[in-house]
Amino acid sequence: MKIHCVPAFDDNYIWLIGSEGSRSVAAVDPGDAQPVLEYLQQHALRLETILITHHHYDHTGGIEELAARFPLTVYGPAAETIRGVTQPVREGDHIPLGNNTLQVIDTPGHTRGHVCYHGHGALFCGDTLFTAGCGRLFEGTAEQMYDSLAKIAALPDDTLIYCAHEYTLDNLAFAQVAEPDNADIQARKQEARALRERGLPTVPSTLALEKKTNPFLRSDVATLSAAAESFSGHALGSPAEVFAAVRHWKDTLD
Repeated sequence: MKIHCVPAFDDNYIWLIGSEGSRSVAAVDPGDAQPVLEYLQQHALRLETILITHHHYDHTGGIEELAARFPLTVYGPAAETIRGVTQPVREGDHIPLGNNTLQVIDTPGHTRGHVCYHGHGALFCGDTLFTAGCGRLFEGTAEQMYDSLAKIAALPDDTLIYCAHEYTLDNLAFAQVAEPDNADIQARKQEARALRERGLPTVPSTLALEKKTNPFLRSDVATLSAAAESFSGHALGSPAEVFAAVRHWKDTLD
């Protein structure tokens, strides 16, 4: 796959997925049509497909205008009502994109029906997994989000993580509070700051890097568990309980 980054709003990323030798692309979570249209024109690309991860407007707001300009198939989660979706999808469905195919993974937690799209070494994860963080629990439960992140953690370590927001530095600030002695977090923070100072995105990352530095994928790590218990003021009996405590901890600081 050939993946293009289109910044939108203050910190959103819209991902365009294409193939070498083809002008056709799919857009992931186009919350704003205008930057997509400008990028398509500048690079002589043609939009054929839209992939939606969940119903929040900063991920869906551009559907109507883009659909008015192109004959599109719009895929989105079957468990959510999203205006403009023409093909509802759920876990196990396969989406053809030219020479590529993506598989749908159900990842509720941030919203009740959030989905991710995985294939060819890439994961388009919307607001489920962020670089060094995860989405807030607006509609789902901590248990649902923990299970969703466990599905992602089971993917190959070299999977590239294409999330929908530039939150890395903010997330790493919390990660450093939760694990102040984690040298990988300290090193990643320096690297991310250098990228942002040059105006470059910190996304994508790799799943391997997330497992070293993202507290929401480290609920089974003794140092993080101890920190979560200290914050909670009581023992936590399982990694799922550690995750819930860490999510609540970050919420109190945001």
